[in-house]
Amino acid sequence: MWFRNIIYNLLFFWGSLVGVGAVSAAETSDNSQPNVLLIAIDDLRTELGCYGLPYVQSPSLDQLASEGVLFTNHFVQVPTCGASRYALLTGRSPRNSGVTRKNQAFYQGDSALSVNQTAGAQTMPELFRRSGYQTTCIGKISHTADGRVFEYNGTGDGRDELPHAWDELATPFGSWKRGWGIFFAYANGRSREDGSGIRDLMEFKVEQDEELPDGLLARQAIEKLREYKEGGKPFFLGLGFFKPHLPFVAPKQDWDAFENVEIPPVPHPEKPESAYWHKSGEFYNYDMEFEKTRPLSREARENVRRGYLACVRYTDRQVGKVLTALDELGMRENTIVIVWGDHGWFLGDSALWAKHAPLERALKSTLMIRAPGVAEAGLKSAALVETVDIYPTLIDLCQPAFRKTEYPLDGMSLKPILTGEETEIREAALSYWNDAVSVRTQQYRMTASMKRGKPTKIELYDITENPDPIENLAKSKPKVVEKLSKFLPGEK
Repeated sequence: MWFRNIIYNLLFFWGSLVGVGAVSAAETSDNSQPNVLLIAIDDLRTELGCYGLPYVQSPSLDQLASEGVLFTNHFVQVPTCGASRYALLTGRSPRNSGVTRKNQAFYQGDSALSVNQTAGAQTMPELFRRSGYQTTCIGKISHTADGRVFEYNGTGDGRDELPHAWDELATPFGSWKRGWGIFFAYANGRSREDGSGIRDLMEFKVEQDEELPDGLLARQAIEKLREYKEGGKPFFLGLGFFKPHLPFVAPKQDWDAFENVEIPPVPHPEKPESAYWHKSGEFYNYDMEFEKTRPLSREARENVRRGYLACVRYTDRQVGKVLTALDELGMRENTIVIVWGDHGWFLGDSALWAKHAPLERALKSTLMIRAPGVAEAGLKSAALVETVDIYPTLIDLCQPAFRKTEYPLDGMSLKPILTGEETEIREAALSYWNDAVSVRTQQYRMTASMKRGKPTKIELYDITENPDPIENLAKSKPKVVEKLSKFLPGEK
């Protein structure tokens, strides 16, 4: 089945690249085409009720999952924000792009996007814009918090991070005044990056959703949907929520909601033997109300997990508002909705509080797609899928007239999975981190550092036994290592 899907995609993209690349946007404004609502949620691992976790309060996302397809084995290309989003938006694997870590990939270094418009679209929203779609960015879709290039301290020229992609950058700043201010926000316009010195790990004191940035993002998205309702073009709306990214800040009600909820303890809080373990530097740089130890005490771990879940609840409520507005405006049946977590996050598992590791917890993230008339409602797919699959899937579903991309797309369309026609599309999913490549099959995850095309530091874990790196099986299962090594990229 996976081989047939490869052939399908090769034929599809050959036709799209050769046959329709020259169609102009002016010729393609057709409001019968489906709209796209892409919701990106920062640091959202599969910590949701729909993934079988009853202690999580995520009714809006759970409802969406029941109306579309929930992917239980979705893996990002890189376990860090910018590089993961680079793969999503360009459709390129790190194997070909070389982007295996850096957050500034869009505008810095050999992988930077050209400020000049190229013959083919450099990014997903640019392709849709060139096909006559109205494109709007609200929040964090690329790496920066509002689509403009500034440093954390506010310096920079503010150029578009994705050249030629958006008709409008519509992120509201509120009292935080700028992009990174709203991303690292606390109550009352304060920010981790405003020079005040505030760096609290958690804050749950505001009463209203719109006293914090994600509430403002939801309100702005609803206003934009109302504008789209009056227009005659299809739209591509990128809506990027900030939470549950650090710091853990949300309204008080979301913290209080877990007061009497029994949150399971960290299953494996001890530091593993893995060569890919790190010290969770960003997390430990925050000020904590409890003793800052490595590892954290059990009580501290429970508090931090509660904070993460409170932020998930807050974001879930904002997603719910936007989806309700979509329904009330009568736009549901012609709008594809994708919810995507840009990577996973260690919640104390393996004594880690971060991403930045080529291991299961950091590489596995949320993905759900509701495509009216296409997706089989309520389907839970265990197919191995990658973030780079989203771009070709949207082309397949929307059939934009302009399909020429600056580089070939490395993913595979998920449409056969959405319809229930296929149950798998590949044998293994690949992810990258610095010089490490991680191969995930249905049973195993093997991670190896590549030196001159040869694997070193090989770690093999049976994921069906445990998602955490407890027992390295590389030496005891050489045949499995040999089999999975065939998926590793060789020396270029």
